[in-house]
Amino acid sequence: MSLRFGLALASAAVILATPTFAQIPLTPARPDPNDPDAVLVEELVVTARLPGPAWWTVSNGSTTVYVLGAPSLAPKHMAWDRGVFERRLAGANMVILPFQDVRVTVVGAIGATFNFLRLRSGGPFEATLDEPTRAQFIAVRTRLGEPGDRYSTRNPLAAGLLLATDYRQHTGLTASDPTKLIKLLALHAKVPISQKSYDLGPLMGAVIHTAPAAGRACFNEVLLQAQAGPGVTLSAARAWAQGDVRGALANERTYERCIALVPGAQAFDARVKADQVAQIEQALKKPGHAIAVVPLRPLLAEGGVLDQLRSKGFVVTTPGEES
Repeated sequence: MSLRFGLALASAAVILATPTFAQIPLTPARPDPNDPDAVLVEELVVTARLPGPAWWTVSNGSTTVYVLGAPSLAPKHMAWDRGVFERRLAGANMVILPFQDVRVTVVGAIGATFNFLRLRSGGPFEATLDEPTRAQFIAVRTRLGEPGDRYSTRNPLAAGLLLATDYRQHTGLTASDPTKLIKLLALHAKVPISQKSYDLGPLMGAVIHTAPAAGRACFNEVLLQAQAGPGVTLSAARAWAQGDVRGALANERTYERCIALVPGAQAFDARVKADQVAQIEQALKKPGHAIAVVPLRPLLAEGGVLDQLRSKGFVVTTPGEES
């Protein structure tokens, strides 16, 4: 088994937030039922008044949690105005971060290894493709510097996730920033950090059970995104840094949509959102203020983090209401 293959699929399972090759509505006319973040709460999609990225606030009348919406994908080491963040970090009693760590149990690791071995059977994936698609795929993987046996699988979803991993690494894109920087700044300021981890072995193994047609749709979307290049993400990242929420939400989401196809992914997504809501609720029980970082789409979607907190009676204010 290739360790690199396994790690790439593990990283795919970590990042849950339609590829945006052209300008499309943020909420499609026919939302994908497999995509838990397809439909947004439009009144929460508001341009920031303060400089830098957009913040929402959640309050119970005495305590406030400042919520920073983070991009699902951005250039590594992206620059952004940290003035508002640093003011809010001062005196904060907690920083709540999206999960980043992979914690696979021993039993889960054994099952994941078995499934990776099964995924790695069958020879190069390109041998399963029709001639035009094979030529496009070979051109893309060659540009990324990857040999054909890198994609030694008959599973189209696995091939799509691996291609997405390689494309993002090659173009300097990451799902970790700015969360990684925020974590370092919080540690330096000695502010307690809350960041959950999960056993992702079952979700990784479920790649095998994804319907071939759905997996092929994922692969096709990733291939198109890799051909198009990072322009959409770079534009969305600039919008995010300027507090332009609508522009930031126009980011490509091939990875997230592919993961949503995996059996069990929607239940996992619901669990992550529920845990984020619970962490913010817990922070609201302490005097003072806290900071939470939540990926933009899960934050603003119907049934997302802010939507759930509003339904619980907490007061949510938008970036357009800040001064």
